[in-house]
Amino acid sequence: MTERPTTTTDAGIAAPSDEHSQSVGPDGPLLLQDHYLIQKMAHFNRERVPERVVHAKGGGAYGTLEITEDVSQYTKAKLFQPGARTESLVRFSTVAGELGSPDTNRDPRGFAIKFYTEDGNYDLVGNNTPVFFIRDPQKFSDFIHSQKRRADNNLRDHNMQWDFWTQSPESAHQVSLLMTDRGTPASWRHMNGYGSHTFLWYNAAGEKFWVKYHFKTDQGVRNFTDAEADEWKAKDAELHVRDLYNAIANGDYPSWTVQVQIMPFEEAADYRFNPFDITKVWPHADYPPITIGTWTLNRNPQNYFAEIEQAAFEPANLVPGIGASPDKMLQGRLFSYPDAHRYRIGPNYLQLPVNRPRTEVHSYNKDGAMAYTNPSDPVYAPNTAGGPAADPEPWRGDGYGVAGEIVRSAYTLHAEDDDFGQARTLWEKVLSDTDRDHMVANIVGHASAPEVTAEMKPRVVEYWRNVHGDLGDRVAKGLGVSGG
Repeated sequence: MTERPTTTTDAGIAAPSDEHSQSVGPDGPLLLQDHYLIQKMAHFNRERVPERVVHAKGGGAYGTLEITEDVSQYTKAKLFQPGARTESLVRFSTVAGELGSPDTNRDPRGFAIKFYTEDGNYDLVGNNTPVFFIRDPQKFSDFIHSQKRRADNNLRDHNMQWDFWTQSPESAHQVSLLMTDRGTPASWRHMNGYGSHTFLWYNAAGEKFWVKYHFKTDQGVRNFTDAEADEWKAKDAELHVRDLYNAIANGDYPSWTVQVQIMPFEEAADYRFNPFDITKVWPHADYPPITIGTWTLNRNPQNYFAEIEQAAFEPANLVPGIGASPDKMLQGRLFSYPDAHRYRIGPNYLQLPVNRPRTEVHSYNKDGAMAYTNPSDPVYAPNTAGGPAADPEPWRGDGYGVAGEIVRSAYTLHAEDDDFGQARTLWEKVLSDTDRDHMVANIVGHASAPEVTAEMKPRVVEYWRNVHGDLGDRVAKGLGVSGG
């Protein structure tokens, strides 16, 4: 066997890890000093000009969030107080496809919302699935590369996808969802949305809670079969863009019931699996979803490029009452998203009308390409000339203690942590017989692409046998792998 070369940074220095970011202990936040992680993310954000490097194809609309229940015991965020109404913008998208790719491709769907609150913009960047393929941002650019195009022939390659997935067992839950009919939603109006990550909520008294967001479609979930999705690729590659625009134009305003799961802060430490792992969901039996309001889309954009293509969503936009968790993928996105916007749109992207907050901005950031507004003197802090000064008071409660050695490591294992258990539960207890049949057919069809090698197919079978023996045997039979 040929000896493999060592991964290096772009400066030729041996890379410390291909999988793990540097954190304060296995469960703590990531460190800015992890130059290799930052280099990978910063370079990845600059790979495509000018379309988004991921989520390139999409559409969106404006809407209103209305809070109907009282959750002030959990958060002091003003947009979640009883009776609050907050204007918003959403962008739905596919993940891997380029601009012009069909809307009905098998792919997760982006579900990114910008809330124009009285405390500034709050962005919730999620998907139509509650989980993700990986749990550490060190692997994110590699994952997306495996879903995009080959370097030699510029073609999408299912063999690359299975090569990555079968060597990344944490992907099993998300790939299971992707290979059901949920991977081909009938429209954006007929799918749920999830914040996916775990976030911190804190109330006026400084009490802390962990939270997950759910947006449940009031139109009912509708998905295409693989055959129906393929048929729509030929009939109308813009089906989802057209469907949403026409529905709103005709006064058929889509809506979602907004729910949250709440975990008391102290319970995270010894919960039966790591609650910050984005490859897992919190079982509803443990933390039942609480309905807090409704969200309705009621206005189309007037200019797609100005209002949707230039829209910039970033999970780092957090308002008082809401904070980040030590979810490693969230920690990576806090840096990666705004950095991508600075590259794609420019350093003053937040001055564009669609991104500009509805509150006054008092910032010492100045100049740069396309600056429309600039601070007046003084342009530095601290100063004695009456310039703005930071106020820590609204943020009281967003901190929590962390300790540990600086390491590159997976999360600390909890009692029931494993990569295949929740995917197995999905197969055994959630999917119907029809869903299972379609899932097997979708997997077999995907792994039967001409570029998928004979050596790869047994790895695909083993991957699914780890999820469930019957599932693996059925995939083996469909792929003609011996032992099935």
